[in-house]
Amino acid sequence: MALVKKDPQGGIHNSRQCQAHLLPVRDALEFLSGKWKLPIIVSLSFGNKRFREMANEIDGITDKMLSKELRDLEQNQLVKRTVYDSVPVRVEYSLTDYGSSLDNVVDALRAWGVQHRKRIMKKQG
Repeated sequence: MALVKKDPQGGIHNSRQCQAHLLPVRDALEFLSGKWKLPIIVSLSFGNKRFREMANEIDGITDKMLSKELRDLEQNQLVKRTVYDSVPVRVEYSLTDYGSSLDNVVDALRAWGVQHRKRIMKKQG
């Protein structure tokens, strides 16, 4: 039998409904967690970038880690890697439409982070 809990607004939620909400959140956090994926996504949200541009923008990331994370983001269809036939060869990274679907999530996290930072700084000050 599923547990039934009353929410603060008076609605009834059972543990299956809770799990149905938690599972996709867990999936998203599992993929986006870590130190580098969101900063890479944010960097690319400001426009297409070459590898070195991103490496210079994202403080502390190593070339090896940037390369690994870009491959992972590309495999998960969030980032597109375009190789231009030029001499020397030029490679550029961009967000896919799917990657851009995270814009609202990133904006919400940024807004919450600004609010949280102000709140915590006020307490410490």
